[in-house]
Amino acid sequence: MIYLLTGCAGFIGSQIGKKLLERGHQVIGVDNLNDYYDTRLKEYRLKNLSQYDSFTFKKLNIANFQALEVLFQYHEFDGIFNIAARAGVRASVDQPWLYYDTNTSGTLNILECCRRSGIRKLVQASTSSVYGLNETPFRIEDNTDRVISPYAASKKAAETLCHSYHYIYGLDIAIPRYFSVYGPAGRPDMAYFKFMVAIDQGRAIDIYGDGEQARDFTFVGDVAEASIRAMDLEGYNIMNVGDDNPVKLNQVVSLLEELLGKKAECNYLPRHPADNLVTWSDISHTRKLLDWEPEVAIEEGLRRVVDWYKANRDWVQGLKI
Repeated sequence: MIYLLTGCAGFIGSQIGKKLLERGHQVIGVDNLNDYYDTRLKEYRLKNLSQYDSFTFKKLNIANFQALEVLFQYHEFDGIFNIAARAGVRASVDQPWLYYDTNTSGTLNILECCRRSGIRKLVQASTSSVYGLNETPFRIEDNTDRVISPYAASKKAAETLCHSYHYIYGLDIAIPRYFSVYGPAGRPDMAYFKFMVAIDQGRAIDIYGDGEQARDFTFVGDVAEASIRAMDLEGYNIMNVGDDNPVKLNQVVSLLEELLGKKAECNYLPRHPADNLVTWSDISHTRKLLDWEPEVAIEEGLRRVVDWYKANRDWVQGLKI
């Protein structure tokens, strides 16, 4: 199979690409390598993918419809993984236009290219942030019209565009809603990454809130596996991709202290109003739909993260975090 993978240098996208390549598929990866966080991390992931002969990289912004159109003219794809996104709840409050350019307009561009090229299969990445202030655990039946950040709004808009293209043109579209994805070579703006480096360096860590807020941390390998299985679905399907196990930030700090053998100095700050207090996925539907189960518990997942960090400590500490 030949797949287009957008956001291939991103955290989740690079893991999906690796699994596809290991299974013998051909991957055309695109990424605009933006500087939302240190591009050296994106280049590191891209270098790992480039070791495979069946991987081809194109530097491209999915918000540029003309560039996408040319790409679709030169390649016949069996399916599309649209993982490219501007991520980060707090940053979206400051720069909402950037988020709509990529997350909403970019998705529309992908959908329109699929329609014009006759491609029926699309996996469109979404987020647990669309659930807003719903009671937990979050279920796919929950109302997602009351989001609390521009980021979540841009991803919800992408979901609704996908449904319209499924309804009008019959595209098979699967929408995994990701929950707090973590793992080696992850995003350096994520709390666990920032905490790890700061604790190791003996610097104080900032916790927005009392640390009792909880996240359904989901290991990136489990997320990639669910995303790939979703490609085989027919119709329009939304699914939660989480661990079904919310973990408090204070517990994450304790686990990192143990793994690093160092004590954290915590600086507690007011909670940001765009942050959820708790994220928790009901994955009963996903289990049935994909025959999938998260396999890596938080203790094992953070151990793998710290092991990766220790093996790459010198250059990781040089990243802008």
